[in-house]
Amino acid sequence: MDKEKLLEALETLKEKSPKRNFTQKVDLILNLRNINIKNPEENVDVFVTLPNQPGKKIKICALVGKELEEQAKIFDKIIRKDEFAKYQDNKKELSKLASEFDYFVAQANLMTDVAKIFGRTLGPKNKMPNPKSGAVVMPTSNLPELKNKLERSVRLKTKNEPILKTYVGNEKMNDEEIIGNIIAVHDSVAKILPQGESNIKDITLKLTMSAPVKVEK
Repeated sequence: MDKEKLLEALETLKEKSPKRNFTQKVDLILNLRNINIKNPEENVDVFVTLPNQPGKKIKICALVGKELEEQAKIFDKIIRKDEFAKYQDNKKELSKLASEFDYFVAQANLMTDVAKIFGRTLGPKNKMPNPKSGAVVMPTSNLPELKNKLERSVRLKTKNEPILKTYVGNEKMNDEEIIGNIIAVHDSVAKILPQGESNIKDITLKLTMSAPVKVEK
């Protein structure tokens, strides 16, 4: 990607966007082409670890056994294996969990129980512990390292249209950090597309409440 073109688009975005009384996110939109999203092999579902913390507070819930209970205290909430039963068929509590947390980390040897009790609620919201993000862990895993990774991770997934959207930072970050995150997302997506960068039709940036600005090629 041309860093100068990205910088121009970012500067234009900031200049044309009225100031708000809150910190706006910087969103990245990739429009794809020549992709059949009905073909599972061409669908995109990728986690990207950004080089720079994108500025959004991520909340993480850990579903673990006694082996990881002490380490898991670094997360926002712990649900121990012996507490799983109280969530069984408790739609209200399960829905509350799914709304409150961005990521769920689960111990690998508990995944059968996690799927049985939490799967019906977390699955449709794309929040089941996912091996692609590293969120399915062994009892000997390094959880502080995982926490750092998840706090810098974003997920891009095609749904009903050949479009990928994610946030890559906020307006308080410096331009170099935001551009570094944009390039990381672009390169990770291009790497898994059937025809690489040729499948990316165009790239657009926008703030939370701004008009979009297209990145010139």
